[in-house]
Amino acid sequence: MKFAKIAQKLALWAGSPKTFVAAIILILLWGLSGPLFNYNDTWQLVINTSTTIITFLMVFLIQNTQNRDTDILHLKVDELLRVTKEAQNAMLGLEALDLKELEALRKHYRSLGEGQTIDLDGTVVQVNGQDNLKNC
Repeated sequence: MKFAKIAQKLALWAGSPKTFVAAIILILLWGLSGPLFNYNDTWQLVINTSTTIITFLMVFLIQNTQNRDTDILHLKVDELLRVTKEAQNAMLGLEALDLKELEALRKHYRSLGEGQTIDLDGTVVQVNGQDNLKNC
């Protein structure tokens, strides 16, 4: 089985309510076992080490699933751009731009929207020069 599939299944499992409840129960059991072990260093080391290891592994798991979800989202948006006649096909290659070029492009699109109004369910708002929405 590929890492991506394993990561996806683990992420779904880790994010489930059952897993959250199980984690709370484990922490409660650990806390209640304190008097049995006289709250010694080893007792504290068990929770510290286990949570550190789990957190360390979860970082990579979450990053993998987030990268995958971002790639999927980009592909869907790319397809929408491709089929929209008025869209600029140059937008499909934005990944190749550096940070300065992306910021310049963002400023260009921000300036296109300045002074424009939007009708949000009957409430008209005007976009000012700082990307804030303000009631008219």
